[in-house]
Amino acid sequence: MTTQAQAHQHHELPGKPTAVSRTTLSRIMTGNDTNLLGTVHGGVIMKLVDDAAGAVAGRHSGGPAVTASMDEMVFLEPVRVGDLVHVKAQVNWTGRTSMEVGVRVMAERWNESTPATQVASAYLVFTAVDENGRPRPVPPVIPETERDKRRWQEAQIRRTHRLARRRAIKELRDRRAAEGMLDD
Repeated sequence: MTTQAQAHQHHELPGKPTAVSRTTLSRIMTGNDTNLLGTVHGGVIMKLVDDAAGAVAGRHSGGPAVTASMDEMVFLEPVRVGDLVHVKAQVNWTGRTSMEVGVRVMAERWNESTPATQVASAYLVFTAVDENGRPRPVPPVIPETERDKRRWQEAQIRRTHRLARRRAIKELRDRRAAEGMLDD
């Protein structure tokens, strides 16, 4: 049995194919979006990333989902005023109540017919929540293509690293506290 099939056995909900919740959010960048260098502020791009990822997480989980973490936000190229930005997002992996959403940010000049280039990427983890704000189960994602399967496997690696990092930091803090080295 594959790792994906084993993961799906732990869910009570029927799975959903990757394409069901995939989405693209597009927006033209204006002067209101600029930083002191005259390019688009990274925070503007981060908000678009979070918005698109949140829409995907909500679609996939069938209800509200909140951002739990953002991993590996990478800015590859500056975005300029007049760029048409496309934020493409999809669920890469699901746990019992959480989902990793992969996001790719593309930009093209609004008035040119040149191909869009990738300007940023990020991975976000969302937790589905009920009406009381408590975690609720999510359907497993069903990878459809070889690319989706690769993304699912890479998401598993990122999850393992996130959990190991969290554990190591907690152990360090506990050890320092036990030695009387309290932080201010």
